[in-house]
Amino acid sequence: MLRGTLGAAALGLAPRSRSQKTAPGAWYQIDSILARIRAPIFPKRDFEITRFGAAGDGAKDSTDAIARAITACHRAGGGRVVVPAGVFLTGPVRLQTNVDLHVASGATLRFVRDPKRYLPLVFTRWEGLECLNYSPFIYADGQDNIAVTGEGTLDGNCDCEHWWGWKGRTNCGWTKGEPTQDPARRLLNEMGQKGIPVAERKFGEGGYLRPNFVEPVRSRNILIEGVTIVDSPMFAIHPVYSSNVTVRNVRISSHGPNNDGCDPDSCRDVLIENCLFDTGDDCIAIKSGRNQDGRRVGIPSENIVIRGCTMKDGHGALTIGSEMSGGVRNVFAQNCQLDSSNLNQAFRFKTNAMRGGTIENVDFRDIQIGQIAHAVLEIDFHYEEGAQGHELPLVRNIDIRDVTCRKAERALDVRGFPNAKILNVRLDSCTFDHVEKASVIENVEGLAFHNVNQNGKRIDA
Repeated sequence: MLRGTLGAAALGLAPRSRSQKTAPGAWYQIDSILARIRAPIFPKRDFEITRFGAAGDGAKDSTDAIARAITACHRAGGGRVVVPAGVFLTGPVRLQTNVDLHVASGATLRFVRDPKRYLPLVFTRWEGLECLNYSPFIYADGQDNIAVTGEGTLDGNCDCEHWWGWKGRTNCGWTKGEPTQDPARRLLNEMGQKGIPVAERKFGEGGYLRPNFVEPVRSRNILIEGVTIVDSPMFAIHPVYSSNVTVRNVRISSHGPNNDGCDPDSCRDVLIENCLFDTGDDCIAIKSGRNQDGRRVGIPSENIVIRGCTMKDGHGALTIGSEMSGGVRNVFAQNCQLDSSNLNQAFRFKTNAMRGGTIENVDFRDIQIGQIAHAVLEIDFHYEEGAQGHELPLVRNIDIRDVTCRKAERALDVRGFPNAKILNVRLDSCTFDHVEKASVIENVEGLAFHNVNQNGKRIDA
């Protein structure tokens, strides 16, 4: 293991020869990507859910009224389905083409707690594996031009007594003998490895696999803007196999297990901007399927732009993986603010020898970090199964520049495999202060520093 805190020699790195060149950054692609991402536009036509029988008293079930409003809007050619001020209790909401679900200022859409209400089963991807499971709280499959907008609140109404306990964590009140997701999770993993047809992967009641909150699947031209999301059952925003996705000015505060903020999953052309993440897991995690099932589907996540976001609590702030077997490429983040003693990593890449897949062409710049608990940059090939597999991952062409961090345990924790080295990681014009421990660097080729300062001393390689 190579460790270091100061210069190239202290890091255990050989000096870079003139012939060794870091792969050029991919930032030149960002303008063409942004030019393709356009939020949908809806007819100026409103369908207020109270006209269809909904009541904002926090007691009456408005599920059917909301469904009627969405259908009417869709059949009329599109527009806004408006949730006015008040607290509206509902079961799952299913979006249709050309419908903007607009949750107005002062409105709360609160989701019922009875799992049976999220049946029948729908097609979904659960931790990177295709299956039939409970409906996500807000769901769309194969729809075009859909949105969730407004200044109101989406309240998942989840806690340790409802949904979160299925994770099986004692710190959420779970005790031995109570239901847990673990048997179904293992079974689903086995089904994925064996290639069991998706139609036979039925979970729901008795499986205890929690649904995600907002999940557009196999859809395009998607906008999620302005809303506040609290207390999600699992991932808060989880677009799957979708394209032209904009997530803008969203606030997520959700501290349950696996409460990721936004997880584009095998998606193309995605913009995440000016959002706030305060989560129980990764703030943003880019995914593309798990293990053999992810390779079978073979759809990468690509062309993803993240800018102007704020990250508070969470595991990783800007994360790729661990379900990335379909590959992730062309990821750009700029002008983000990260700061919390409960935020573990700033930039987190997690994979292993079961995942396989490629992560490439990742550019992060102009990131301001207050304090984090662990590393500024973590690339970890030893996540979960670690080296126990035959599908070696490839991580290459990572460019990080104009990043400052006021406090961290380590600057880098970067660990590849001897037979699958991490390639071409460049840090440029970065300053890391109050770094407590030496960096950990294993099995990396093409690690370069330019104008990097750590604890007041220059690192160059």
